[in-house]
Amino acid sequence: MARPDPVVVVGAGPVGLCLSLALAQADVPVTLIEAMTDGNFLDQVPRAGSNHPTTLELFDRIGLYGKLEPRGIIAPKFHYWDRQDNALIAEFDHALLKDDTKFPYVLQCERIKIVEEALIMAKAHPLIAVRMATEFSGFEQHADAVLARVTNADGESETIRGSYLVSCEGARSVARKDLGLEFEGFTYPERTINIEVAYDFRQHGYTERNYISDPVEYSNLFHWKGPPDRWRIHFPTAIDDDEDVLKQPEALQTRLKRFLGLDRAFEICGCNLYTVHQRVAKKFRVGRVLLAGDSAHVNSPIGGMGLNSGVHDAFNLADKLAHPGADHPQQAAAGGARSRRPPPQPR
Repeated sequence: MARPDPVVVVGAGPVGLCLSLALAQADVPVTLIEAMTDGNFLDQVPRAGSNHPTTLELFDRIGLYGKLEPRGIIAPKFHYWDRQDNALIAEFDHALLKDDTKFPYVLQCERIKIVEEALIMAKAHPLIAVRMATEFSGFEQHADAVLARVTNADGESETIRGSYLVSCEGARSVARKDLGLEFEGFTYPERTINIEVAYDFRQHGYTERNYISDPVEYSNLFHWKGPPDRWRIHFPTAIDDDEDVLKQPEALQTRLKRFLGLDRAFEICGCNLYTVHQRVAKKFRVGRVLLAGDSAHVNSPIGGMGLNSGVHDAFNLADKLAHPGADHPQQAAAGGARSRRPPPQPR
């Protein structure tokens, strides 16, 4: 019997890769389309990855967690601080969840490490056809299939047939725009500056994840594994601040000195500015085309909420595409009672 058309997944970020692996492990073939090449895939701007306990359970389900733990930092605690009084307001300890989850902690492991390991797994899976250096440009829908239009690595136009098409392209999703779906919400006019510094903030009482309140210059502080170990600290900027001025080494040093109250030079590993959006697509599904992750919804990345919610999208959708008329497969495997709700369908 002929194998059914694959699910076409656009975008090899954490969402697209997790969706592809979860589908393939459920015996659903996948064609994964990624515009970046093998040569520049790991040259992406570093972005944070605070991976929450429930997300670690999902990574473990597809065999990804074991590859990430050695590359990350296990962080059971997180802090809230009052910057003006330099006072610890509250400490939360995930260890209290030890009877509820196999992973009573957050794993500090950056997004780039996640996609690096997951892409290796995807390329090795016989049911996943990874198409690097392939630019997605649009689609046609039919009653029984979706035809994805792409430009392949040789610069040739090509059509890829799939049973469904899932946009995991990010906030600039071509598929969402082609569907004409409103991306409701707003963009904050202020930008946030992220400074990476090789300095151990734990000597000042901080833990691996810190949220620091202040009426003038709040900040967030996170620990990342090296070498060298780095800490990322975020500060707000004014709307009319000049980007070049903000990134000058002297300006970065001044912010760090003011934050810690220390007159010393810091080893700065890098910095970048980013804009925060708060948006959600009016629909996540139109026919056989679906949106997941940042293609469907974007919010502040602080604390990894964007990455984690996107990964949950991927597994939720994988279960529904692999078992479109059944109860949740894990519930069925556990012998749980059948749900009285209508069977789940891709939304």
